[in-house]
Amino acid sequence: NDKQAREFVNRVWPHAVEAAQSTGIPPHFLVAHAALETGWGRSEPRLPNGQPSHNLFGIKAGKSWNGAAVETGTTEYINGQPQSVQDKFRAYGSYADAFRDYASLLARPRFAGVLGQQNGTEFARGLQQAGYATDPMYAEKLSRIINGATLRQALTG
Repeated sequence: NDKQAREFVNRVWPHAVEAAQSTGIPPHFLVAHAALETGWGRSEPRLPNGQPSHNLFGIKAGKSWNGAAVETGTTEYINGQPQSVQDKFRAYGSYADAFRDYASLLARPRFAGVLGQQNGTEFARGLQQAGYATDPMYAEKLSRIINGATLRQALTG
């Protein structure tokens, strides 16, 4: 729904612009990535009290994560087959914090092929090749949002 997309873009845009400055990746690619991970803001993981986790990028809370976390159901692809699993995801105090953490994640050597990428399809492919997600269709889905009409219309608002 276009109204929901526009509201989502308006909510995260300033943070995407800030993250774009540190990553060299166009802000609308970052917004598209958040849109893919949350269904345009509809399925952001929630804390047990119902508060938003502000986790827009599906970033998991691994052993090295010392911050707040939220456990939720997710789909992982194991040997190409979708499986429903419970997993822990990072929880942030704000969308600004989420974008900052995402930008620092992309600064890791593993994502070297993604930093500074100006081509949306290559950005999506780079994330998939670096193992950002287990979905074999991930790059294609992200590419479709980056190059799609919904994002374009939400940006021109």
